[in-house]
Amino acid sequence: MNLPGETGPDHAAGEGDPSPSELADQARRRRRLDEIFGDVLPETTGDERRSGRPADQDHWYLENRPPHHG
Repeated sequence: MNLPGETGPDHAAGEGDPSPSELADQARRRRRLDEIFGDVLPETTGDERRSGRPADQDHWYLENRPPHHG
């Protein structure tokens, strides 16, 4: 989950693996968020993952193109 401060103040990027207590804190935070919001929060946002239908984006326009536009 992409939350501010998720890695904690003692675990900056590039300092190795998080400690077991940090992993437990992250899991506890995740369970609490799931209790409050349910499973509606995605792991990634729409701009972080590919669209499932890249070829279909122009499908409607191509299908409804006027004949004089070739």
